Amino acid sequence: MIQKLRKKFIIINMTLVSLVLIVVLCALCFSNYQKLQSESLGAMRHALSAPPDDNFKPKMELNRRKDESPFNNIRIFIVTLNESGTIDSLNNNGTEVTEALAQEAVTKALETGKDQGNIKSLALRYIIEDTADGRKIAFADTISQTRSMQTLILNSLLILIAGMAAFFIISLFLSKWALKPVEKAWAQQNQFIADASHELKTPLTVILANLKILLTHKEDTISNQSRWIENTHTEATRMKELVENLLFLARSESDTVTYITGSINLSDTVWKCLLPFESIAFEQGITIRENIAPSLYTQGNEGQLKQLMAILLDNACKYADRDKQVTVTLSRDQEKAVLSVNNTGEPVPQEELDHIFERFYRSDKSRVRTENPPHPRSAESKEGGYGLGLSIAQTIVQNHHGKISVQSAESIGTTFTVTLPLYASKNI
Repeated sequence: MIQKLRKKFIIINMTLVSLVLIVVLCALCFSNYQKLQSESLGAMRHALSAPPDDNFKPKMELNRRKDESPFNNIRIFIVTLNESGTIDSLNNNGTEVTEALAQEAVTKALETGKDQGNIKSLALRYIIEDTADGRKIAFADTISQTRSMQTLILNSLLILIAGMAAFFIISLFLSKWALKPVEKAWAQQNQFIADASHELKTPLTVILANLKILLTHKEDTISNQSRWIENTHTEATRMKELVENLLFLARSESDTVTYITGSINLSDTVWKCLLPFESIAFEQGITIRENIAPSLYTQGNEGQLKQLMAILLDNACKYADRDKQVTVTLSRDQEKAVLSVNNTGEPVPQEELDHIFERFYRSDKSRVRTENPPHPRSAESKEGGYGLGLSIAQTIVQNHHGKISVQSAESIGTTFTVTLPLYASKNI
């Protein structure tokens, strides 16, 4: 698919550039043709209006002064007709013109029935004008102008070919650069589908195995087979949770869900999420310390922010191994609310921190599936999670126009920091 996109990208770019170059070069050629024609007609009118004793002399020098007329470089001859329509006089102005050529030019000019035009067979342009001295016809040679236009068209074609070749090479590099995000997203999507399929396969396999066991004991009571029923319920619940998490991420990316937002007392929200975890922490021998600034307000969806807190607290409690301490801090930093959740567990290696917010990423290598090459998983593996929690946390923070980061070191443990926009009061 990426190759097809790259080809389409190059074809579209080349087509657009070709059209632009063709339009520009055609406009250049047309304007140049109009200019040459205008100069030729101007020179002929100038020759027709010149007094008989002030016939202009052709000047073929290329280094004429700027104040000299541009018409001097155009070869012109003038024919005066008598009443019968034959040539009465010929003023060639230094141009070699035979009477036979002049007569043929006059005949063809009169046959057109127009006051001005071109005689392509003789490479002449003419103007017919009735004056006090009789009907005059001015003829201008168009060979030099034709050659100039041919040279311009040839140069334009060469520029077009060279430009297309150059831009084709540029398009190859641009296509690779522009499609890198698409290629990365495509690879992530394929990995996401593979991981999701694997995670869904596990509970389904357990459910089917339990049901098969139940079917082999049709005569037995539910109480005797409660073990398999409970296992089935547990796996179905886990699968439901996984599907809900996947739907949340998918809908967040596609912007198909509109969440009700409003003013939220972030301080109260953090307290509400913190209290239920105190019993969990007590059972695990974990001490939760808190330093929560009061009356910090933000705008967003309270349900999502509670889910964010639950994910961070659950993750912190799972990995507060060494000193069994979790510290929750909420403070104000200018116009931002800064929430940090720290645990005193073993530090996370830097190579894992770089991927910790990726979906299905788990650091516990022992839970990597064996049918595929080794693939790191997230911190949730310790308790049988799916590696989606921190990815969901990042999505929630992004939905609230905030930032989330993680730091881990031997001396401080692991700290997740969330920064959210802060409002002065609840009246937003």
